[in-house]
Amino acid sequence: MRSLRIKVTCGVEDAERCNQAFTVAAAAAAAGADIGLWLTGEAAWFGVPGHAEEFALPHAAPLADLLATVVELGQVTVCTQCAVRRGITETDLVPGVRIAGAAAFAEEILGDGVQALVY
Repeated sequence: MRSLRIKVTCGVEDAERCNQAFTVAAAAAAAGADIGLWLTGEAAWFGVPGHAEEFALPHAAPLADLLATVVELGQVTVCTQCAVRRGITETDLVPGVRIAGAAAFAEEILGDGVQALVY
């Protein structure tokens, strides 16, 4: 199975697009894919405890559950610059979530057999 890297660039201001990214990431992780979910822009907040739990979208799986699935079965990363702009540090994050930058994202998506999606 191919590796999948999903970058979500929005938060509550574009709830449907945000939820779609998390849904695809969790579904791919549950199917056994090597999954990496990158939280950028306003999505960076979902790496901080409590924020995913506050997200609500009718007829959608709870974002906190989707995030937990990806943390358990894959890798969740908050963008370095996005974290700095929001005052988020490693100690602020959900256990299992990391901070990394554009170089790490580029390295991951340039690997053989990797598919990148941006929401």
